[in-house]
Amino acid sequence: MYPGKQAYLRPLQPAFIMANSGETVSYAELEARSNRLAHLFRNHGMKRLDHYAIYMENNSRYLEACAAGERSGLYYTCVNSYLTGSELAYIVDNSESRILITSVAKLEVAREALKLCPKIELCIIVDGESESESIVGLQEATRRLPRTPIADECIGTAMLYSSGTTGRPKGILRPLAENPPAQQMPLFDFLQRLWQYREGMIYLSPAPLYHSAPQAAVNLAIRIGATVIIMESFDPERYLELVEKWGVTHSQLVPTMFSRMLKLPEATRRRYDLSSLEIAVHAAAPCPSLVKDDMIKWWGPIIHEYYGATEGLGFTACNSTEWLAHRGTVGKVLLGELHILDQDMQPSPAGKPGTVWFKTASPFEYFKDPNKTSEARSPDGSMSTVGDVGYVDSDGYLHLTDRATFMIISGGVNIYPQECENLLITHPKIADAAVFGVPNADLGEEVKAVVQPMPGIAACPDLAEELIQFCSQSLSRQKVPRSIDFEAELPRLPTGKLYKRLLRDRYWGDKTSRIL
Repeated sequence: MYPGKQAYLRPLQPAFIMANSGETVSYAELEARSNRLAHLFRNHGMKRLDHYAIYMENNSRYLEACAAGERSGLYYTCVNSYLTGSELAYIVDNSESRILITSVAKLEVAREALKLCPKIELCIIVDGESESESIVGLQEATRRLPRTPIADECIGTAMLYSSGTTGRPKGILRPLAENPPAQQMPLFDFLQRLWQYREGMIYLSPAPLYHSAPQAAVNLAIRIGATVIIMESFDPERYLELVEKWGVTHSQLVPTMFSRMLKLPEATRRRYDLSSLEIAVHAAAPCPSLVKDDMIKWWGPIIHEYYGATEGLGFTACNSTEWLAHRGTVGKVLLGELHILDQDMQPSPAGKPGTVWFKTASPFEYFKDPNKTSEARSPDGSMSTVGDVGYVDSDGYLHLTDRATFMIISGGVNIYPQECENLLITHPKIADAAVFGVPNADLGEEVKAVVQPMPGIAACPDLAEELIQFCSQSLSRQKVPRSIDFEAELPRLPTGKLYKRLLRDRYWGDKTSRIL
C-alpha cells in the first residue's frame, strides 16, 4: 500500500475511489495520511517489527492504515471484519498487537474485544471522535503531525491469519528484511509481471481488504501507480456496472462471485460493456469447471488462476488457454518445488491424489505456535503443507481435489467432497453447497450435503430428491449424498472461504470424527 514515489509522479491522480460513495483519495493525500499515521505510531513507541491490528469494513481509511505500517517497519494484522468480539480478541492478543485500528461501524465489537486484550495501548477510530487518552479519533490524533515521512522509514508487511475454517486461525509470520519501503518484496515484482500490471491500469477490488489476495493485489496496484476502485461489498450486477463505468482493466475475484454473476438474467449480463477488461484473476477457493468454462465463454480468454496459500509455500498459475487444455487445473508451479506424497511420504504417481507438499518458496512460521509450524513441515523439515490434496497430470499441471481435513471415510473408501460440491453449485436452483461426512453406525461416515437454494426456490423433500438424482447422473454411488439439508445461507466468507467445520460440527455433536 506504499504510495511512495507515485505521490511525486502523479500527486493528483486518484489512488483509489470508493465505489458506492464516490469518495476519491489522490496519491498525494494517501501519502500525507499514511505519513501522519506513521508519526503517530512512532510517538506511541512503536518500533520496527512491532505489531498492530486493523479491524474494520472496506472504507476510505483502510489503505492508509496498512500503508503507515508498511513504511514504518511494522507487522500489521488485518482481521476478518465479520468476527465476534471473542474471536477478534484472540487474534489481537495472539498477534501481540499494541494498537487496534477500527471504525464506528465495528466499534461495539472492538470494545467487547478490548476487555480481553491487555496488550492494547491505543484504539484508533478512523471515522470517529476521541473518547479518552486510549480511544482516539484518527483525524484528531494526527492532524498536527507532519505529512512528510518519518526519519527512520523501513519496510513493513502484513502478518495475516489463516481463515480458521478447520480450527483456530494461525498468524503467518515471514522474516522482514531491513530495507527501505520503496524496495518491494521480490514476490511482488513476480506478481506484477505475471498479472501484467502496468501504468494507467484501473483495478477493481470487489473483496474484503482484510484478506490476503486483495491485500496483495491492491498493494501491487498502488505501487505501480494504478487507480483502484474499492467495492464496499460485492454485488454481482454492481460489479459489471463498475467495470463499464470506470473502464476497469484488471480485477481479482473468487469463484462464488463468478457463480453469482452467471446466475444473473441473461439480459442483465449483456447490458454492460466489459470490453475494457484485460486480466481477471481468481483464487482463494476451488472453481467448479462448469463455472469457469462459462466465464471464459462470456469474458473471453482473459481469466487467470493461481494457487498459493497465505503461508507462501509455493505458487502455481495458469491462463485460460492452459486451463482449457487441462480442465480443472490450478496451473504449473512457478515458485517453490512441488511434491505429491502419499501417507507414507512416498511420491504418488502422476494422476493419483496425495498431499500437496512444497519445498518452500519463502520461509514462514506460525506466530508463537512451534507445534503447528512443526505439524506443517515434513519430518526432515525440508517441505511444508497446508493439508491440500491433489495430483499432477502427465503434463505437470496441478489439480486440487480437496483438503485432507474434509476427506470422508465411508466403509473404508476415501471420498473427497469437493467434486460433489462443484456439481451441486451448478444446479440452477442452488446458490451454494457444502458436502461433508456425518456419522453412520455401519459405514463410519456417510456423505451429507447442505445447500442454499436460490431466492424464490422452496426447500422441500422433492428438491432434495431432485438434487440426489442430479448428482447420481455424474457421480459414482459412493460420492452421492445420502441426504440433503437446507440452510437459508451457508457460512461462507466474502473471501470465498466456506466455514464447513461449523456445519459439520452440528451433526457430530460429542462424537469424534476420524478426520480432525
